[in-house]
Amino acid sequence: MEHNILLVDDQREVLRLLHSSLDTLKDANLKVFESQSGEEALLESSRRKIDLLVTDYKLPGMSGVELMHKIRARHPEAKVILISGLSERKARQEMINAGAFAIFDKPLSVADFLDAVERGLGFVETIFASELKSEEIKEERPLKFSDLLTNFRQDINADVVFLINQSGFIQARTGKLRDDSVEASLISVLVSIHNASLKVAKYSNQKTLSSHHIFSGGDYDLLFIPINPLYALMVAGAGLASEERVLETVGNMLALRVEVEKSLKSIGATGELRAATTNHAAVSAATPVPTIRRPEAALEALPSLEMIELLKGAADKKIDVNADDFWNQAVEKHGSKPVNSEVISLEEARKLGLLPDDGK
Repeated sequence: MEHNILLVDDQREVLRLLHSSLDTLKDANLKVFESQSGEEALLESSRRKIDLLVTDYKLPGMSGVELMHKIRARHPEAKVILISGLSERKARQEMINAGAFAIFDKPLSVADFLDAVERGLGFVETIFASELKSEEIKEERPLKFSDLLTNFRQDINADVVFLINQSGFIQARTGKLRDDSVEASLISVLVSIHNASLKVAKYSNQKTLSSHHIFSGGDYDLLFIPINPLYALMVAGAGLASEERVLETVGNMLALRVEVEKSLKSIGATGELRAATTNHAAVSAATPVPTIRRPEAALEALPSLEMIELLKGAADKKIDVNADDFWNQAVEKHGSKPVNSEVISLEEARKLGLLPDDGK
């Protein structure tokens, strides 16, 4: 398995030292890339997956910790090794709190550095075969939901990250909304959006669910991205959907979605989109086909005012004879019998006294 390592330092000599030391791991199948600034490193990370980031704390522009958060937001499983020549307590505390895999002071111990690389990438050698096998299996497992969401929230400086299922239950969360009272109502609306996304995906014949929803302004910006038909991600925080950050935030969320989907698949929680039925010939002949009326046809189907008056007049009259006697009396009085005993014309109804005469 190939592993991509990104080295970042503004000193060319340090990059050479790190690169040459990594070259001694001949059987590790490593691909090493170099950058001399955080901006260059971000561009490099957009081109390929990063498995291990090795960066100096003090860089031109953004710091190594800032770079760590940005790259780990895009590649949540990436391990990070920080290197620093600073002895300030504040800087060291920031590096410790950042959640780096390892921290080294300059001048660097190559042996310790290589040991950290091997442990970070999960191919540390051991004399116990069973332990090696157990370690390899452990490294192949995706990160836990809690780790993924916690790291992501920290890396993009969000207030809250939710993993929500299609029934509106929060499966995993980190952080909290500023107003807890709106949580239930908000999630209910998001579930509706999720279901609407599924319908759009089916009607447009999407093979996989791919959509994102952005709500900016107010108390916080909110981004909502379905993972599959069963689960979705919600992230909320200040400035996440600002003009300067929105593309980066969406890109980071899409990367998080991939990692969460891996974790879901590892526990068997998957969902498939079913294409909407568009082949009308496949519908069973026994299935009734609904009639679609034009608006004017629907109006024509309504009873006319004349018919309403007819029915009203009939309802007001009390007839104490049976049907046969009624028609016999009508024949004797008017000299004819309708062809259809269940239908009479307006003129016949008027002659029978069921309608008022014209002009009255």
